[in-house]
Amino acid sequence: MTLDVHAATVRRGKLETLSQVSLSVAEGERVALIGHNGAGKSTLMKAVLGLVPLFSGEISILGEKPGSKKARKTTAYLPESVSFHPALTGREMLYMLASMKGDKKAVDPLLERVGLAHAANRRISTYSKGMRQRVGLAQALLARPRLAILDEPTSGLDPLSRGEFYQLVDEMAADGTAVMISSHALTELEAKTDRIAVLRQGQLVANDTLSSLRRDAGLPIRVRVTTKESSNGYVAEQLGGVPVNGQSVELTCTAEHKLKLLGRIAEMENVISDVDLAPPCLDDLYKHFSEEVA
Repeated sequence: MTLDVHAATVRRGKLETLSQVSLSVAEGERVALIGHNGAGKSTLMKAVLGLVPLFSGEISILGEKPGSKKARKTTAYLPESVSFHPALTGREMLYMLASMKGDKKAVDPLLERVGLAHAANRRISTYSKGMRQRVGLAQALLARPRLAILDEPTSGLDPLSRGEFYQLVDEMAADGTAVMISSHALTELEAKTDRIAVLRQGQLVANDTLSSLRRDAGLPIRVRVTTKESSNGYVAEQLGGVPVNGQSVELTCTAEHKLKLLGRIAEMENVISDVDLAPPCLDDLYKHFSEEVA
């Protein structure tokens, strides 16, 4: 296991900001860490980086203690707000970092990879926030980390750049890097991570795949049936749904009754033109688990 957190507890005075949290991230796995502000996400990441001491419990990175020389060598961290010397160019900044941790030959390919080749010789003071974030991602990739901790990594990136960023995350995972991503952009995480971990008031209240969380939450599936002309009321009456705009019917069902409902819809194909199913999204699951008393 690349990252192993066991019963980690962090205290600030009498307040436990992290309470008995156990979480692991395997080689090549992408884990989303989500929760309200103050839920303990930053505390957990700082503990993994060796910046915050544990009151009790253990954290290991490839068997090493957080903050140790070996752990630092194999770990990359990308904060939400990166800061670099404004007088240096993007290329100069990465060359300087590569001289300390990495390979200078990798700088130009990385600039191309993160979409900054065209601005490599411009001073960082002229960069937008999104461009500075790309420099941060490039420096995180310099040392080919075994563990990557990414805190709100797509902050300041446009939609196209966000898609390109997650392509890089996929490449990192494919190379065996364990990735932990903390973000409030839940729609992105839903499709781009392997497992979801939810923190609430310092406690881990959910930790599983999206499909398993859907099953455990038991939230309803939303169904929208598009009806043929003048059939809206009839379909709503037969299926027990709510007519919408005279053209469709909305209803919900449980996962156990989904196939039965689809069978009934199929029997009405003469008055139904289309059907859409929307299982609980990550926003729904996040609300469910974060509001649930642990």
